[in-house]
Amino acid sequence: MIFRPLLAGATLSERLVASVGAMIAIALTIVVCAGLPLAMADLPIIVAPLGASAVLVFAVPASPLAQPWPVVGGNVISTLVGVAVFNTVPDTTIAAGVAVGAAILVMSLCRCLHPPGGAAALTAVIGSQGIHAAGYAFAFAPVGINSIALVSIAMFVHRATARNYPHEPIVAPPAPGPSRFDPSDLDAALADMHESFDIARDDLDALLAHAERHAMIRSAGRAAADRRP
Repeated sequence: MIFRPLLAGATLSERLVASVGAMIAIALTIVVCAGLPLAMADLPIIVAPLGASAVLVFAVPASPLAQPWPVVGGNVISTLVGVAVFNTVPDTTIAAGVAVGAAILVMSLCRCLHPPGGAAALTAVIGSQGIHAAGYAFAFAPVGINSIALVSIAMFVHRATARNYPHEPIVAPPAPGPSRFDPSDLDAALADMHESFDIARDDLDALLAHAERHAMIRSAGRAAADRRP
């Protein structure tokens, strides 16, 4: 029970593909960015939040938080927020908290919520002197270039392994009978639960449609079996 997959639909083979894909993507991102004059400016070739981005992009590629715009926009925008907070809030302790909180708000408003963005904002506050000296440019090199390289490599790796990235919801085939659910029912259920879920609204709709279709097929098979002499 302890080691059961936490995510619905997770399999060992999927995790192996994710692990290999992340290894390739991080290594190639470093290779791509190694030619930039970052070392001379005392900046890292790759930023630590990108490791968390790789986990999302390869382990949960269907997540709304792992799509290209959240990865690139979330990391870059959050870094800009972190730099702005560092330049305006003199106390590092307060600045660290404000940077992460403000990054969440700005990412949400820009529709690019990405958890590693919080780490990117924090890095801009508590990073090295080289990061502080780079100022807003740090958000674009290396953070922006790292993020674009990761997303580009991820697109290639996912397509090479027949995975869907950037993710597009798979439309469920029609159920064999009248549907019991209306999209408004799903919206009402989400409103009742007062929770945010790491799944796109269209994916949730498709998942319920698939489940309803299987339930109707099972019920039809059971009814047919009951009618047999």
